Amino acid sequence: MAPVTLHLRAETKPLEHRSALSPDVVQKLVENGFKVNVEKSPKNPKRIFEDADYEPYATLVDEFSWPQAPEDHLIIGLKELPEEDFPLKHTHIQFAHCYKGQAGWEQVLGRFAAGGGTLYDMEFLEDENRRRVAAFGYHAGYAGAALALENWAWQIQHAETPLPGKKPYNTQSDLVKEVKSDVSTGVARNDGKAPQILIIGALGRCGRGAIDLCLAAGIPESNLLRWDLAETSAKAGPYPEIRQADIFINCIYLDKPIPKFVTEDFLKEDPGNRKLSVVCDVSCDTTNPHNPIPFCNKATYFDKPTIAVEGFTNPPLSYITIDHLPSLLPREASEAFSNALLPSLLEFSNAENAPVWQEARKLFEKKLATLPQSQEHTKSS
Repeated sequence: MAPVTLHLRAETKPLEHRSALSPDVVQKLVENGFKVNVEKSPKNPKRIFEDADYEPYATLVDEFSWPQAPEDHLIIGLKELPEEDFPLKHTHIQFAHCYKGQAGWEQVLGRFAAGGGTLYDMEFLEDENRRRVAAFGYHAGYAGAALALENWAWQIQHAETPLPGKKPYNTQSDLVKEVKSDVSTGVARNDGKAPQILIIGALGRCGRGAIDLCLAAGIPESNLLRWDLAETSAKAGPYPEIRQADIFINCIYLDKPIPKFVTEDFLKEDPGNRKLSVVCDVSCDTTNPHNPIPFCNKATYFDKPTIAVEGFTNPPLSYITIDHLPSLLPREASEAFSNALLPSLLEFSNAENAPVWQEARKLFEKKLATLPQSQEHTKSS
């Protein structure tokens, strides 16, 4: 049997410095009989790992050359492909963001239908316990909480000015050092009071990351309100506890309709008791029809990380909805993710008998069948 060839594509999303495969994981794949082609890193966004780090194990190829790769090569990347309309003929392993009714999902899946390609969406690669085999959730929560705390501290000193843009940190310790300093300054200017933080989804990967960052930044344990299914199921939202927290961090996995967590109207009902000034929607379901935070309906970006909600002053209210938060820590996030993905990748040579890939393929075919009639093309057409 010919060896499986993986083609690691360069990322195109602005400020996306992560990689689906770290150099160490590429080495392990090659040692197990795989071939790996790695697209050279573009200058912008520059991959966190140097091209030279891959050279001992992989073949470097031109950036953005994957459309011309042989049809049997597996194209692996992280974020969604650029919005183009040519049919997709390859097998792609990536986050496609098109299975939950997100905006533009028909166009994304329609390209696979037109080209006869296959999508294995990384978000839905699950083990026998229905747990994702690899996820960026921990680092998403960690980075989201960091930005939320920095925004809180910034608001105290610059209520009328949005938080300045952020660039990726070379190491996690660099991030923690900066956040800890900013929080200390904010607490000093807030009469010595640290922020009260409510985290929904606290028991998951994302929630654990958010909690770990808060503790590393010096937030007292007593200031963290940890919610999960037990708390949100006990009563219907919107929740007064969110209104009374300084910071709300949403870390849930949204896969079905749920009651709203907080709305603008709810916050305006009792303005005198509102402390909430920062919302970080790590889940980032801005275009999901079931979004439990309706006013968080636009994406934010690292160069403009916050959006102010009009009509709220003293305190102001702004939100963070960056859909690739782990890119704030590209090295650690990439290493953790690719190492978690490795065991499943090693099974791909026998994908038809590997449950992870079998189930992901079935889900793709199920979603493909939901395309509107006008989108249902075949390769032969």
